[in-house]
Amino acid sequence: MGKLTVAFVKSAKPGRHGDGKGLCLIVKPSGGKSWVLRIQHGGKRQDIGLGSLDLSARSPEDRRESEKMSILLRRDLTLAEAREKADELRKFAKSGRDPIAERDRDRAATPDFKKAAELAHAALKDGWEAKNAAAFLSRLETHAYPLLGKVPVDEIDSGEIQDALKAIWLSKPAMARKVRQHIATVLNYAKSKSWRDSEAPSKSVSVGLPNQPEGGNFDAMPYAEVPAFVADLMSKPDTNGRLALLLVIFAPARPGEARHARWKHINFDKREWSRPAEMMKNKKAHTITLNAPAIALLKRLKDERSPKPDDLIFPGRGGSPLSDMTLTAALKTAKQPYDAHGFRSSFRDWAAEKMPAMPDPVVEAAMSHLVPDKVIRAYKRTKFIEMRRELLDAWGLYVIALQSVGLR
Repeated sequence: MGKLTVAFVKSAKPGRHGDGKGLCLIVKPSGGKSWVLRIQHGGKRQDIGLGSLDLSARSPEDRRESEKMSILLRRDLTLAEAREKADELRKFAKSGRDPIAERDRDRAATPDFKKAAELAHAALKDGWEAKNAAAFLSRLETHAYPLLGKVPVDEIDSGEIQDALKAIWLSKPAMARKVRQHIATVLNYAKSKSWRDSEAPSKSVSVGLPNQPEGGNFDAMPYAEVPAFVADLMSKPDTNGRLALLLVIFAPARPGEARHARWKHINFDKREWSRPAEMMKNKKAHTITLNAPAIALLKRLKDERSPKPDDLIFPGRGGSPLSDMTLTAALKTAKQPYDAHGFRSSFRDWAAEKMPAMPDPVVEAAMSHLVPDKVIRAYKRTKFIEMRRELLDAWGLYVIALQSVGLR
């Protein structure tokens, strides 16, 4: 029986913590935790990296998938799995075989982060807007490759990601958030190719990084502040700017999508909002599910205004679409230093920290980002839509948490 316990491992401080028979938990100052086995082979003592500590609550599906994989291939290990892997390597050493060679025998095809990023980019770029596809590798080359580029993609955990982001996290917050999302895209793609046995860490990355400064273009309101802001908006007299901003938050939609939304795009029975291609940033038609506060808001306006199907939901002067500055003015009137577009980042951060079990493609689809059809098929289309609805319903409940009554 080893010396370590699950409870100790979870809260272990920086340093080297022995379990016995050469197995140790290494905790970095950044908080990253990994397993190392010290072993004698060929008359020499050597340390063998086993993988990162896995403290995640795996779903039954993830557990079954992990169990199919040889223990030698797993790179995210619980305490029990680390002991099992250490036992296997000790057996190799005892029989005269090189334990490192045996560990790496079936892992030769696992790429480093740079190669995985290039492969992810090649596979996914056709579904991205051209300028975003062009910037993806450039941002990673500048801000991620220096620390992560040569690291095998299955050895990257929250500690390595934090180290890569720290240099720009406070000085270039908007860029840091984009780089973090790009790193997650690469790691999630690697998971889909079985190069690693877990998706990108989310909450554990945030825990090790300081709060970013306020200000700057497209700055996002911290998600913890959104419910209070929604309550403040709902307490004020109706203006189309405030109402459109509420839909932007509830959906969560791009400001332009809300400004150009028409009643014919809303299906109250299915609780869906179908946006035509010309309205979308990527020029592809897209349908999102609508949560309870969004539906309540739209139903109230429809009952009050009795609009025609072709009417704008939030008309400006003369029946033309609102200007983008109208939503910005609603924020400035409320003395908020944020951008209306930033609420999508608020939602994204909330999803990462409060809904970590939700697959990344589901979050991307909920934000109207293009997701390859093969990814949707992998989840089964019906289940994919249900997961999107579950995610946005949870967001709706979160943002109106301070409301004791429904939308007036």
